[in-house]
Amino acid sequence: MKAILALDQGTTSSRAIVFDASGSIAAVAQKEFHQIYPQPGWVEHDPREIAASQLEVAAKASRNFDIAAIGVTNQRETTILWDRKTGEPIANAIVWQDRRTAAICDELREYEPLFRERTGLVLDPYFSGTKIRWLLDHVGRKDLAFGTVDTWLIWNLTGGRVHVTDATNASRTLLFNIHTGEWDDDLLGILKIPRDILPRVVSSSEVVGETAQGIPIAGIAGDQQAALFGQRCVNPGMAKNTYGTGCFIVMNTGNRAAVSQRGLLTTKAVDAFALEGSVFIAGAAIQWLRDCLGIIRIAADVEALASSVPDSGGVTFIPAFTGLGAPHWDPHVRGALLGLTRGTTAAHIARAALEAIALQTADVLDAMRADSGLELTELRVDGAASRNNLLMQIQADVAGVRVIRSAISETTALGAAYLAGLATGFYKDIDSHWKADRVFEPQSRPAGLIDRWREAIGRIV
Repeated sequence: MKAILALDQGTTSSRAIVFDASGSIAAVAQKEFHQIYPQPGWVEHDPREIAASQLEVAAKASRNFDIAAIGVTNQRETTILWDRKTGEPIANAIVWQDRRTAAICDELREYEPLFRERTGLVLDPYFSGTKIRWLLDHVGRKDLAFGTVDTWLIWNLTGGRVHVTDATNASRTLLFNIHTGEWDDDLLGILKIPRDILPRVVSSSEVVGETAQGIPIAGIAGDQQAALFGQRCVNPGMAKNTYGTGCFIVMNTGNRAAVSQRGLLTTKAVDAFALEGSVFIAGAAIQWLRDCLGIIRIAADVEALASSVPDSGGVTFIPAFTGLGAPHWDPHVRGALLGLTRGTTAAHIARAALEAIALQTADVLDAMRADSGLELTELRVDGAASRNNLLMQIQADVAGVRVIRSAISETTALGAAYLAGLATGFYKDIDSHWKADRVFEPQSRPAGLIDRWREAIGRIV
């Protein structure tokens, strides 16, 4: 059977998913790889292990299929340098979570407005540019190639013949001018990065090369932009949220790069611009209820427990275990439980945890509305916690928007598959493929709950 192979290279595992002609999942393979922590605040991966694990699962998932094309989606910002002649990495990959370049960011703080204007990003160790600078300063500068994980995988898939990335990944480097669609020489000069180590920027949906077996590689997108495309959020005002350990909310703003005044990032999506905001703690709050408080046995138990009470009994939970993300951006604040009484039960705390996930997301969506000037038309959702019906209804209510859960939860890989399939003619009308599992209509916006949340945030920020 002819099919599309999506390579979904994540932070903790490499996955390969085969999609058939209807956009349905036909096969899946996954393999975890090692996380390396050389010292506090540093996070690394072995690039060889990333490539080997991804090639292994690709072979396993696709062995019974005639693969028409390959799409690649990846953890963004993770930075790899390798010897252009031998193809060997010169150091471990520096992962997006790594904070070692904070001092470089501090040194360059006077240039932050320029970086913000041209890249849509804040000057932060999260992004690739200062990671490249650190590697060049510590391991040398001769005959090198740089890539985010998409570039590294395509280099290996093509035997070193193709050195490319796409705009969605390039726009996460601090080096790419999102307005001109080119690498920015001024920013390269500030960071002392030679232009010749950078990959060529190509379309997210085009044939860029072939594997040794002659299979075209035809789709590339960073994971969150791939999910936006896989969710078919192709019109301005459409947004998606992926509920994982944290939340990644991305809103399509069309052909306009909306400048955020509220702590959001402006980034490139597939054939569009987007606003992006991150919530640090979402599913991790449920894990905390399970692992630290012991009030649920497995994560799925939280819905039944929270549903056993009509509301949170005045309890507000701010799960700022590692600070607050967008739109507050306070790394120093810590979590809080407010409004506890003698009548507070485990069920009230469980419900407050679900409310916290929804309220943090609603804060980001409100910032997106204000920064973009667009009406939020709907929120399409995926990720493990999106299966929680109570959470999704709370989300619809506090955000005041229709929430639509996708029938296919693997929207990141699906987006990469769509991009590859469209480039090769394997897919024609992908909009007919996308199906909703369930729609949650906003019933009534709970003003009291929202007011308590804002008051609680004001106390700790």
